[in-house]
Amino acid sequence: MVCVFHVYQRIRILRICYRSARQIVSRLRLRLLIRRRIAEKASIKLVLGANGKHQPGWIPTEIYSLNIVSPQDWMRSLPENSVDAILAEHVWEHLTKEEGFRAARLCHRYLKPGGRVRIAVPDGFFPDSSYIEFVKPGGLGPSARDHKVLYTYRELAEVFERAGFSVDLLEYFDEKGKFHHNPWKSEEGLIVRSTKVDRGRIFGNLRFRSIILDGLK
Repeated sequence: MVCVFHVYQRIRILRICYRSARQIVSRLRLRLLIRRRIAEKASIKLVLGANGKHQPGWIPTEIYSLNIVSPQDWMRSLPENSVDAILAEHVWEHLTKEEGFRAARLCHRYLKPGGRVRIAVPDGFFPDSSYIEFVKPGGLGPSARDHKVLYTYRELAEVFERAGFSVDLLEYFDEKGKFHHNPWKSEEGLIVRSTKVDRGRIFGNLRFRSIILDGLK
């Protein structure tokens, strides 16, 4: 029994060491990539919570390379007013509202004047109860257990307006279940769960939709 316990402890220590090493390497890689972009006078476009997916020309980040609610992480990797664009698809619902506001403020601080943050989250006014059950905090979806907020378009806009952004809502359902869509360009940040791509689980006659919001600095 003692031997099993010691083996378990060693495995636990190795896992902690692996996570720490991955974090250090990921942060260093991000820092070097940012410095290279700055030296080349190239645009800096970040994907937050990329989960291994990003468009060419965009820099993917994860929580272990850039914790978006940590001022220290942003400061270590980026100069203020240096980022051209930020994209985050289905990330903000994993933060509390206060964390979401803090992250929005940090995005605003590190974006250039005229820069853009594009955010997509599950839509709390989606007119299908099975969708709501799938995406609500603690819901049936595979990642819903970690969801903290189910936003409506008004609530999400308020977070980014408080953070200093001029807000442009691109896709969303309103209180009456009416879908609103304003034209947007994929090259400014592609959202997969959107009318442009229209992939994902089907709920009744409606495909998976997101609230999509642009915040302009």
